[in-house]
Amino acid sequence: MVNQLSWKVGGQQGEGIEITGEIFATAMNHLGYYLYGYRHFSSRIKGGHTNNKIRVSTTPVRSIQDDLDILVAFDQETIDVNFHELQDEGIVLADAKFKPTIPEGTNVILYAVPFTDIARELGSSLMKNMVAVGASSAILDLETDNYFGIVEQIFGRKGSKVVENNMRAIEKGADFIKSEANGTPSKLKMEPADGTKRMYLIGNDAISLGFLAGGCRFMAAYPITPASEIMEFMIKHLPGYGGTVIQTEDEMAAATMAIGANYGGVRAITASAGPGLSLMMESIGLAGMTETPLVVVDTQRGGPSTGLPTKQEQSDLMAMIYGTHGEIPKVVIAPSTVEEGFYDAVEALNIAEEYQCPVILLSDLQLSLGKQTVDTLDFDRVEVRRGNLELEPDLPKLGKGEYFKRYEVTESGISPRLLPGTKNGVFHVTGVEHDETGKPSEKADNRKKQMDKRLRKLKDLPKYFPTPVATNAKHDTPDLLFIGYISTRGVIEETMSRLENEGIKVNHAHLRLIHPFPTEEVKPLIEKAKKVIVVEHNATAQLANIIKMNVGHADKISSILKYDGTPFLPNEIYQDCMQEVMLHGNS
Repeated sequence: MVNQLSWKVGGQQGEGIEITGEIFATAMNHLGYYLYGYRHFSSRIKGGHTNNKIRVSTTPVRSIQDDLDILVAFDQETIDVNFHELQDEGIVLADAKFKPTIPEGTNVILYAVPFTDIARELGSSLMKNMVAVGASSAILDLETDNYFGIVEQIFGRKGSKVVENNMRAIEKGADFIKSEANGTPSKLKMEPADGTKRMYLIGNDAISLGFLAGGCRFMAAYPITPASEIMEFMIKHLPGYGGTVIQTEDEMAAATMAIGANYGGVRAITASAGPGLSLMMESIGLAGMTETPLVVVDTQRGGPSTGLPTKQEQSDLMAMIYGTHGEIPKVVIAPSTVEEGFYDAVEALNIAEEYQCPVILLSDLQLSLGKQTVDTLDFDRVEVRRGNLELEPDLPKLGKGEYFKRYEVTESGISPRLLPGTKNGVFHVTGVEHDETGKPSEKADNRKKQMDKRLRKLKDLPKYFPTPVATNAKHDTPDLLFIGYISTRGVIEETMSRLENEGIKVNHAHLRLIHPFPTEEVKPLIEKAKKVIVVEHNATAQLANIIKMNVGHADKISSILKYDGTPFLPNEIYQDCMQEVMLHGNS
C-alpha cells in the first residue's frame, strides 16, 4: 500500500479531460484524501494537448509530484508527451481505439482499454471518460459506489437515465481492468484516508469567496485567462448578496468603474492578468492621486504581450510595484495557498479603505487555477474595517466658498473620508495635484505637502499586516535560506525536507507582503543564513532584485529561475541546490 500517488489524464482539449479529472479528484476528496491538482491546457477552445495531473496523499500536499504512477491517455500524443514522468512499474490506461504503444524496454504496464467502444455500447462515445474513471478506480481498488453521488450531482439535471448510463460506464471500466489484471495491482492501493470532509478549491474561487465575505458588492472586469473564474464566481454569487457584476468593454473601463463604486462607498474590485493590468495602470495612478480605495487582482501568466496565456509565470512583480507613472502609495500582497487567498482577499479590501489607496492582490496561474484541499475556512476571522470613512458625520456648516478638507494633511498621512452627498461635505475630486479641499493647485509648497502626506501613510503597514513573511525557521544559523512567493511555497517546503535529510540546515521565508517591503522582518533572516536562494518563475530574478534593493547582502543571494511555462517540481530545486552544495560546500 502507498500513502500517496500521482494520476494524470490527457488528450485533446474538448474531449472531457477536465471533467474526468474532476470526477476522479472529487471522489478521492470525499474519501478524505489530500489533493493537489494542476491543469496543462492550450490557449484555444478546442484541440491541442491538455492534461490534468492530480496528486493524492494521506497527508497535506502543496505541489505537483515529480513522477507519475498512472497515466490515462485518450490519444497517442498523451503517451508520447507524458511517458517520461512514469516511474518504474507505472501504469498506462489508454483507449484501445488508437492502438496505443509505449517505448520498448521500459518497465511500465500498458492496459489498452476500449474506452470509446464501451461508451458507444452504452449510448454515447462521450462517456469514454467515465470508463477511464472506472478503470482508474479498479487499479486503486476503489469501490465504484464512491462515484454515484458525484455523477448524480453533475448529470442529475439531465435525468436519471443519463446518471444510470454514466455509472454503468464507470462500472464497466472497472470490470475490464479487473478481468485484464487478474486482480488489483497491490502496489498502488492507497492507505485509508482519515475520512474528513474538506473543501477542494482553485485559488480563484477562494479569493472570490474572500471578497464576498469581506463585503465586496461590486465587480467590474473584462474576461481574461487566468482571472476569468473570479468574475464567473461573482456573477453567480454576488447578486444573492445584493451586489452587481458588470462585464466591461475593456480593462480601462473596469478599473475606472471600480474606482467610481469605491468613491461612492461600495467595496468594489476588478481582476485581470498582465495585459489587462498594463491597460489599468493610468487608472491605478488615478486611485492613488485621489486616494480612492481600489482592489485589483493580478493573476500572473506568461508574457510579454499575449505570451503564454495559459501557462505559469511570475513576471509582473516589478510592473505591479513600479508600473504606474509618478509616485503613489500602493500595496502589493501575495497569498501562497488557497486558504491565504481567502483571508488575503478580505485583508486587501480592508487595507484599501484604511489607507485609501490601490491594493494589488498578486496571484499566479498555478495558484489561481491549481486546485488544493482546503481545511474549513474560519469565517470568524473575517473582519470588515473601513478606516477613516465617516458614514454619518455631524459636520459644521460650510461658509460661502468653503469646502470640506477631504485631503487634509495629517500626521498619519490618512485623511478623513466621506460619502458623496454628505451634508456640509462638499469637496473637489481631480486627478491633477490639489490642495486639502481637492481644488487644483500647482503651488510648490502644496505639492510637497500632499506628496509627503500620501507617501507616509504606508510607512508602518509592515508592522500591522497580519503575516508579512511566513517563516519556517528551525535553525539559528542555517546553511541555506529559501525565499519565494505565491505558488512556490509547496515545492520549497518539499525540497526543504529532502535537503534536511542530507544534513543541510534549511530555513524558509515566504513573502506575503511585497510592497511596502517588510525589510525589518526579512533582514535578520538573511543575515543569519550562510546562503540565500530565491525561487521564482521569471527570467530576470525580479523578487531577488527587490530583496537586494531593500535588504542588501547581494553577495549571498542567488536565484533558481524557471520561465518555460511549467511549474517547479521538487526534484528540480533539489538538484540545483545539491549542485550548489557540491560546488561551494555548506559552510
